[in-house]
Amino acid sequence: MEYSRTGFGSELSKRRVVLTAQRKAEQFATALERHGATIVHAPTLSVIPNADDPALIARTRALIEQRPDVVIVTTGVGFNGWGQVAEAAGLTEQWHTMLAGARIIARGRKARGAIQAAGLDTAWVAESETSTEIKQALLDEGVSGVRIAVQHHGAGDDGLDEAFAEAGADVCSLVVYRWGPAPDPGAVVEAVHLVANRQCDAVAFTSAPGATAFLKVARDQDVLPQVIDAFNDQSGVLAAVVGNVTAAPLLEHGITPLIPERFRLGALVRILVTELTARN
Repeated sequence: MEYSRTGFGSELSKRRVVLTAQRKAEQFATALERHGATIVHAPTLSVIPNADDPALIARTRALIEQRPDVVIVTTGVGFNGWGQVAEAAGLTEQWHTMLAGARIIARGRKARGAIQAAGLDTAWVAESETSTEIKQALLDEGVSGVRIAVQHHGAGDDGLDEAFAEAGADVCSLVVYRWGPAPDPGAVVEAVHLVANRQCDAVAFTSAPGATAFLKVARDQDVLPQVIDAFNDQSGVLAAVVGNVTAAPLLEHGITPLIPERFRLGALVRILVTELTARN
């Protein structure tokens, strides 16, 4: 388990924060360290690109040949990864043309940002940043006979493919990356025990699968009740999440996490600093 310190500020000089993310972990840690926090790195999952997946390349070619009516982009990192796959296969121009001719729907602002960065327009953005909102909106419109391409997030279990197929759509599923095991399982075990023993001040979660993985380790270590109690105690350990989707696994266990108004990493840092400073 890695600890890091810096001396820009002192508001959080006596605070220990567990970070469960692998992506942007250094950026996240630096932002908190500027306020004096001690950071415990314990990524619960790893991100594994599917760049060499022949099925992904084949499905991209199929979409170029038989263009979709609708393209759903669920994550910015997934969309960017898809573009990299197309580039590696020598299909960048055809990929871009295919997308430009489709109605592109984004699951939240990060996905929209990636689409715009590629020089493409977004027809609609799910402001709730949930796949459920996208599913309901399209089913209400009717998707029978519509060709829909879905770029999934790492878990790939959002239920979009099944719902649209049952409603008569022609669905092409794209899994650009997947969640892998924790890069350092021992660090996650230690972090779980830090929470159970109330030896840290906060845990930050940035993905629903990551939160689920943390709770699973707590269960495997036979400390899940202690972890839940620590999170629910107002003077215990603060659970903070980047948005409503990430909060879902915690809420299912009766844990009410801190959620910023804007579902962004910077907003999560600010709300953590504000809450932990107030607790001082």
